[in-house]
Amino acid sequence: MRTFDLAEVTKRELNQTLHDAADGESFEVINPRGAHAVACGITADIEVVVRGSVGYYCAGMHQQGRVRVEGNASTGLAENIMSGTVHITGNATMSAGATGCGGLLVVGGNAGARCGISMKGVDIVVGGDVGHMSAFMAQAGNLVVCGDAAADLGDSIYEAQIFVRGNVESLGADCVEKEMRSEHRELLTWLLGAAAPETRGVFAEEFRRFGSARRLYNFAVDDVAALEAAARGEHGNASQ
Repeated sequence: MRTFDLAEVTKRELNQTLHDAADGESFEVINPRGAHAVACGITADIEVVVRGSVGYYCAGMHQQGRVRVEGNASTGLAENIMSGTVHITGNATMSAGATGCGGLLVVGGNAGARCGISMKGVDIVVGGDVGHMSAFMAQAGNLVVCGDAAADLGDSIYEAQIFVRGNVESLGADCVEKEMRSEHRELLTWLLGAAAPETRGVFAEEFRRFGSARRLYNFAVDDVAALEAAARGEHGNASQ
């Protein structure tokens, strides 16, 4: 395993080395000291272990391989992840896994507001709680919350699924509780296993499932004729 000490080398040098790496290589990063954009844009099947906490956008645009952070992460962890795995042992602040299209993101602790915002296929497992507006406009994928969920969970959700073990403060627009069937328990069991050891002692039977009521898929108006007339600038009877 090759070691990079960010107290001695630049972050640019680290990231360029990771971009040039070949499948099967392993790297260790020490003294990250909250640096932003650590291990971004990885496209090879490599392993990166970061010993300490990181700043914004760690492991952004991740493809293939595994990134593990032994600490906390700030805004935008694994933003736009496409595949592979990103796993942090601590807490993540806002927008973890935002717009993620694939792969697996594991947060061992809590995740802040808008976790999984606009997710498009990523699987996210949070060992603790999530903040408000998590899974806002989530289109595909799965958000698993082993703790509690704050207000407006799943607001304007599309076809993503949310599994919550604890309490839900409130659901957002068009998000409803749904039946938990055997296929959902099987999926959840697999995701909990993939997120180990953060999910040790947590079982699929303890969760509830939430998703879209599909009421926001079509826009309805009370008076289409009035709307069309207003668009043409015909104000005469448009309000009747």
